[in-house]
Amino acid sequence: MRFWERKSRGNFIARKGQAPPCHLVTLSSSLPVTIPQAFELALQRHREGRLADAEALYRQILAAQPNHADALHHLGLVAHQLGRNEFALAWISQAIVLQPDKPAAHSNLGNALAALGRLDEAIAAFRRATELKRDYAEAHFNLGNALRGRDRLDEAVAAYRGAVEAKPDYAEAHNNLGATLARQGHLDEAVAALRRALELHPNYAEASSNLGDTLKDRGELDEAIAAFRHALRIRPDQPRMHSNLVFTLHFHPGHDARSISEEHERWNRQFGDPAKQFLQPHANDRSPERRLRIGYVSPDFRDHPVGRYVLPLFERHDRKKFEILCYSGVLKPDWMTERLRPLAGNWRSTVGVSDARLAEKIREDGVDILVDLSLHTGRNRLPVFARQPAPVQVTWLGYPGGTGLDRIGYRLTDAAMDPPGTRTCGTEWSAEEPVRLPGCWCCYDPIGDTPDVNVLPALSAERVTFGSLNSFAKVNEGVLALWTRVLEAVKGSRLLMLCPPGQTRERVQAFFETRGIAPERVEFVGMAPRWEYLKTYHRIDIALDPFPCNGMTTTCDALWMGVPILTLPGAMPHSRAGLSLLSTVGLGELAALSEDDYVRIAVELAGNLPRLADLRSTLRARMQTSPLMDAPGFARNIEAAYRSVWRSWCAGETRRQG
Repeated sequence: MRFWERKSRGNFIARKGQAPPCHLVTLSSSLPVTIPQAFELALQRHREGRLADAEALYRQILAAQPNHADALHHLGLVAHQLGRNEFALAWISQAIVLQPDKPAAHSNLGNALAALGRLDEAIAAFRRATELKRDYAEAHFNLGNALRGRDRLDEAVAAYRGAVEAKPDYAEAHNNLGATLARQGHLDEAVAALRRALELHPNYAEASSNLGDTLKDRGELDEAIAAFRHALRIRPDQPRMHSNLVFTLHFHPGHDARSISEEHERWNRQFGDPAKQFLQPHANDRSPERRLRIGYVSPDFRDHPVGRYVLPLFERHDRKKFEILCYSGVLKPDWMTERLRPLAGNWRSTVGVSDARLAEKIREDGVDILVDLSLHTGRNRLPVFARQPAPVQVTWLGYPGGTGLDRIGYRLTDAAMDPPGTRTCGTEWSAEEPVRLPGCWCCYDPIGDTPDVNVLPALSAERVTFGSLNSFAKVNEGVLALWTRVLEAVKGSRLLMLCPPGQTRERVQAFFETRGIAPERVEFVGMAPRWEYLKTYHRIDIALDPFPCNGMTTTCDALWMGVPILTLPGAMPHSRAGLSLLSTVGLGELAALSEDDYVRIAVELAGNLPRLADLRSTLRARMQTSPLMDAPGFARNIEAAYRSVWRSWCAGETRRQG
């Protein structure tokens, strides 16, 4: 979750009033003063934050001189600051008619328009302000915010650059520039901008958290964790910043069940315990077999792994037994949003809705089971779950694992990810009780057209190509060292991997070279649209799963494209996702028992091209007939799990619920 500086920049015009001194305004309990004097006093009150006093003075000035453009403008600015943006729009527009050449008025008009969601008009207003005043840093900054809101990222970057050029010490603009560059994938430039923001403002928590997020994407996990901890020392009251830290710990090989559990507990103490004051009894009908209202909460009901995984479930939910409600935090709906929306009995946007109000709405809707689909990923609503708006609460899908929130009673998993009786799975490290689904914890559907499976590339290339298209945050030095051993053991083989351009590729290339792997044996690729990303598997013979955080969607996609994948299971669910998926399609033998075993399997597969060719041609059909793509069966399994936990609540069995 990246944090932008969201405050609009209102600007004062500290010029004298336009009326001659003989025009007087009589202030309460005061002698008459001139309009310029009254305006100066109003500006002073405004700067002091005494908005009600400033508003009263501006209104008195306008009563005496209705066409006082500066008073109209500043009255509109007060209205914007108080959230009364329709009034702000009207008054600032009047001021601009009277004085069309005032840059601050156009910028503040843009702020009001942006607050009303009229971003295209806001962009025009901000652009006009920068035309009137080329070095108007605040207008460039506000323009960047509006352009980013329209997903016009190249233009937003240009606007933020204009802001820092006009005002080099503008920390908020450096932060927003860095966050936008990171979103584009320009990670090196993003890191530089964010570090500049922190040089200017060392206690800038949002910039430190954004730096952590960007360093994570570059695979620099120690530095990322340090940046998140710095942000939390400054702003310990920010649950999403703390979630960024919790999530990142799952990628780091040095953080085990205990350390993750301890961070879960800290998050729960900070944000879960205080919410207990809002807990209320639930009046839901305790009939165990009645139709249930299932509420799903996510910001990712869009073309995103979460959206792709819930679609087959939503399409096959038994509407006679379950009513579906979606609480969607999607900022920019897309084609997937439009496919999901009609599948819900009720669809409610949560954008801009406070945690308190969303919890109230869920309770008003009579939700029986509330399902979190985010865990500690970006823009989660775990503080809502801390208020326990539904009698039974469940977490699932954001990643294999738990939240640590003791108001969530259950987490959906499977026996491969959570073997019964093991200390690092089960309830020893998580607050939630594991509910193991038969087969696999998820259901895969490639959705839409995908490239055909091609012939095994090793047959024509006369060499084997290993590959990993996982997020580089999952690739650490231990992973690279093991992949080095694979390349050493399979003579002439190559590695194709997803890796951010710039310093990260240089670092990885140097890592391999110092271990004797020639540069031409390692090829890097970047992010690509889905079709092109899937076609990249046409060049890969064997996929390699990272650890401790395994791939999930990338593993499914590799298998769909006919590419077997090697995995090294660990102790926790997020390091056993590969085992779960491979076991579900009948390829459990590709899960290694150790690093040596990982290398052994790689060597054996690479040396058996007939077997690789057979897997290439049969994996897609194997998936289609496996539980991994049995959407009706998966829906019944999920519904059986919901019914089971509901019956427990009806019987008065409390597992951190109701």
